[in-house]
Amino acid sequence: MRLQALVGTAFAILAAVAALPLTQAHSESAVRIEAPKLDAAPAEGLQTAVIAGGCFWGIQAVYQHTKGVTKAVSGYAGGDKKDADYQRVSSARTGHAEAVEVTFDPKVISYGKILQIYFSVAHDPTQLNRQGPDSGPQYRSEIFPQTEEQAKIAKAYIAQLDAAKTFPRPIVTKTGTMKAAFYPAESYHQDYAVNNPRNMYIVINDAPKVENLKQILPDLYREKPVLVADAN
Repeated sequence: MRLQALVGTAFAILAAVAALPLTQAHSESAVRIEAPKLDAAPAEGLQTAVIAGGCFWGIQAVYQHTKGVTKAVSGYAGGDKKDADYQRVSSARTGHAEAVEVTFDPKVISYGKILQIYFSVAHDPTQLNRQGPDSGPQYRSEIFPQTEEQAKIAKAYIAQLDAAKTFPRPIVTKTGTMKAAFYPAESYHQDYAVNNPRNMYIVINDAPKVENLKQILPDLYREKPVLVADAN
């Protein structure tokens, strides 16, 4: 009877959490940080940023709700093409990180602003190989610059935030290999947070990140997400 009571209580708690609005189910920490002092100037044409910081579902969801972003694709970066699939990457032996390729309009949002979101609400940059419940090198905190300018901005911003003691611990985010190849993840990983809003992992770990973007950087938030499915 005691075991049945415990099981019943556990299901009741899960049901109660699932019934909460997504923004109240979990209070994930976020940090208000200053904008980068060194940033790119507005330019013509679309640009891309490739970033990693934990499970790609949450990173993708944040940038899908970011003004100026035209596409955010979940995928893999840092390893070889032959290993760019979820099963192999999950082994933590491929060199890949779960990453997101963000395509953005630099006339609307700068690369520095992309990084401001990355450091403030998308993940914890003081943890290298762990984010939330996920651990391993495939969940590492890493920026994959696509240009020399991006590499310069990323390194300068990390130095700026560390000098200001923005976080209680030093930033451990790596700045990866220049123009590292990005490989899109399987179709079932795309738009995952939008398509599975009541999945408990999304409710607890990822929905709060989107809400933090809305609350902390409202000028950069867009209500309607841009979806991979809409671009295909």
